[in-house]
Amino acid sequence: MFKIKKEGANIPRTIRFTEELFEQYTELSRETGVSFNELVLRAMRYAYKDLVIEDDKPKKEDK
Repeated sequence: MFKIKKEGANIPRTIRFTEELFEQYTELSRETGVSFNELVLRAMRYAYKDLVIEDDKPKKEDK
């Protein structure tokens, strides 16, 4: 039987927000009816998918 499982966030973590970012996401949550937690998860998934890591460590030959 094929079942669609609702993905739930089940690993609790403590993170700190700047006041401005917290207020922006709180307002967005009110406007959209999407929970604060779900908005943060969506933003993190989006950012991770488009992440580019720049290697700015000096190479041995650059010293």
